[in-house]
Amino acid sequence: MKPDERRRRIADLVKEASRASVEELAGLLDTSRETVRRDLAVLSEQGLLRKVHGGAVFTQTAFESPLKERFAAAREEKLALAEVAARQFRAGDSLLIDGGTTTALLAAALGRTGSFTVITNSLLVARELRDSPHKSEVYLLGGRLFGEGDEMLGSLVIEQIQRLQADHAVLTVGAIDPAGRCLDFNAEEAYIARAMMASARRTTILADSSKLGKHALFQVCGASEIDWLVTDKFPPREVADVLRAASVEIVVP
Repeated sequence: MKPDERRRRIADLVKEASRASVEELAGLLDTSRETVRRDLAVLSEQGLLRKVHGGAVFTQTAFESPLKERFAAAREEKLALAEVAARQFRAGDSLLIDGGTTTALLAAALGRTGSFTVITNSLLVARELRDSPHKSEVYLLGGRLFGEGDEMLGSLVIEQIQRLQADHAVLTVGAIDPAGRCLDFNAEEAYIARAMMASARRTTILADSSKLGKHALFQVCGASEIDWLVTDKFPPREVADVLRAASVEIVVP
């Protein structure tokens, strides 16, 4: 069995049982306990399970809550960081903004702050700017509509982003792990975020404190690729140390 195939099988076994020991997994897969321990370390790093003494437990990090729940969750914190984030940009700046509840709140804050050129794959972001007091120039990227998130995803969106060069990429992520990596729960959203970063001069990450020190499945970027992190509370020490070492400017209300 190839390593990737074996690790997928381990992840499935731990998920099915909620918990599994190294000895059990080694027996089921007919492999050594040392191999299983190494695989568990890799899977734990990827956020697919949590390694514990003698085995692993399933941790549900590969799934994201429905949109309505995400709007309700930590709403006051998201509103506070959105207001702070909006003040980081100057009127006239061009911003690539991805889809998410936090970026939708940012769009509303931007609309109260000044006029910008905004390129987005999010219907929510576009609507907030359309209805704002200050009228920004808004470009909506076209592609496959992902209905639950009210956003456009897929290769058509990425091709359009690649033709642009904006001042800023402003992104929301599902998690920032202890190594300072930004992660997401949806592969296609992660691809969009990476494309926006590649087509912008600076990158701002918006993440409320509930996402700090957590895990998700798909990596968006490492700490060294971030210019600003805007959050509602100062990150835990281990996360803050990694971000500071990477010269990330941490902005809090």
